Amino acid sequence: MADSGPTTLSSRFASFNPFSRSTGKTDADDLGEKIDSSTIAGGVHGSYLSDITSEQLRVSHALRSFLVHHNVLSKDEAGLHDPNQLTESLRALLDKPHINVPSAITDRSHPLPEYFISSSHNTYLVAHQLYGTSSAKAYETALNTGSRCVEIDAWDGEDDEEEPKVTHGYTLVSHITFRSVCETIRDVVDREATLAANQADYRPSPVLLSLENHCEAHGQQRLVKVMKQVWGDRLLSEAVRRKGHTEQEGSTNHVRLEDLGSKIAVIVEYHLPDEPQDDDSSSSDDEDEKAKQAHKEYNEKKKATPATIIIPELAELGVYAQSVKPKDNSWFGEVGIKDGPHHHLINISESALRAHMPAETDKIARHNAQHLMRVFPKGTRISSENLNPVPFWGLGAQICALNWQTFGAGLQLNQALFSRTEGFVLKPAALRPGGSGKLTTGRRKRLRLHVAGASDIPIPEGRQAHDIKPYISCTLIHPDDLDQDPAKRKTTPYKHHKLAFLHEGENPPATDPVWQETLEWEYGDNELVFLRMLIKSDDSYSRNPIFAVAAVRLMYVAPGWSFVRMLDLRGRETRCTLLVRFEIEDV
Repeated sequence: MADSGPTTLSSRFASFNPFSRSTGKTDADDLGEKIDSSTIAGGVHGSYLSDITSEQLRVSHALRSFLVHHNVLSKDEAGLHDPNQLTESLRALLDKPHINVPSAITDRSHPLPEYFISSSHNTYLVAHQLYGTSSAKAYETALNTGSRCVEIDAWDGEDDEEEPKVTHGYTLVSHITFRSVCETIRDVVDREATLAANQADYRPSPVLLSLENHCEAHGQQRLVKVMKQVWGDRLLSEAVRRKGHTEQEGSTNHVRLEDLGSKIAVIVEYHLPDEPQDDDSSSSDDEDEKAKQAHKEYNEKKKATPATIIIPELAELGVYAQSVKPKDNSWFGEVGIKDGPHHHLINISESALRAHMPAETDKIARHNAQHLMRVFPKGTRISSENLNPVPFWGLGAQICALNWQTFGAGLQLNQALFSRTEGFVLKPAALRPGGSGKLTTGRRKRLRLHVAGASDIPIPEGRQAHDIKPYISCTLIHPDDLDQDPAKRKTTPYKHHKLAFLHEGENPPATDPVWQETLEWEYGDNELVFLRMLIKSDDSYSRNPIFAVAAVRLMYVAPGWSFVRMLDLRGRETRCTLLVRFEIEDV
């Protein structure tokens, strides 16, 4: 193998443009903007720390008239005579959640493999996967925006062997100390404990730590010491750890989610004999030639480094789930994984898993009813784009680890699944022990989305309200649509009539459009169907920009008319609300 030293790698990365337009198949509608501390989207943070109250929202006169015309509110209740007043009835409608999450979804009495877990990949990164910046703050951002499983790549410290570092190895990514990451996680756990003490309807949930260890024996000893020093009794108790290890030895006494409480649980690797290296050596059409070469060099360096043996002291902290990279297909066969732990976690890339779909989907779903699976983005997603988690949730994968850098389609769907939960969602019965493994029932459903209109569409800097022509673009995402384009529907663009005397009836400005249209889909009945709703502008001179987004799991949608609170492309709250009604019926 030719030498690919730091100088060569540096020259490859230095010429990259991370903001260049992709030449691949990435849909522009799927892209998002950088997440930061102001992002609120996500289960825990988004449910309990909303900054914008209904008193700060407004409902346009046109939508008030719509509600009266459709007998939702009376004229007095709608405040038609005083459009600046927010009546109690309007406030109640604004406060009405557009989703109702069944209480059974957040029941914590089941074993851990029976839950979907909101999860982050390479959590320490704040930008590009190969030459971005590492930050301990990124862990706070991920946890505050709903992630309950975060990843740490730990390496021996080059300058100080007593201080292991966190970085993306074999790349130009900057590094931070392992201790600083542990301290950040500790502070978030403590803050959540304080919030739980002061807010009756909030209960903190455990933090799962996916530890990818690259340290030698001494460095691993330091990892253990730092974790015990910094986290103390925030780590799972010895009694729960003992129960977990007993289960690894074959006990049927399962560790349940409620056993984990709000503690920190560590997932440690288990190396199989002749374990394979990462399975994403090929490049993507999304990369230019220089990016492809740099990615090839990264894979060559990684493959040249043997797996590190896990010392017993670190393995002892890894309760219940031991991360395994499969070396063959035995893990979803009748016999089960060869040479593996009793309760393993299959750690597999999206491309390796897709290679078995749909031919082996039923077998994989049966495996995932009993064992954990972590799906991570393929290595070619170096610009931090995301996988579509829905097909992998559809076969029971508990942990779909997402790049938590931008609020694109993947994170929007993640937010839809975990909204108004604590980051753990009970899987459908078909994907739990005793289930069929098949979510699609064979029945057909019809969704009618009745779109009334919106208020206060956010206008980006550099745009004028009068030059936008807003419309709603909606995409239905189904677990079975693995290799098919999702079904899109859109409304007619709204145009404000500047010469109002030529227009009969309401003529609201473009920021308060009224569509009064119905969008319709027919689909296979399935508990994991989602709808993404985008407010866009029909611009003739450029790609149609997105102004606001929302995504919902159809299983959660509330009956009747609802105001959906829209988010911007960074996952931040806006003052924009979309008035819709979901109608779902059997075909």
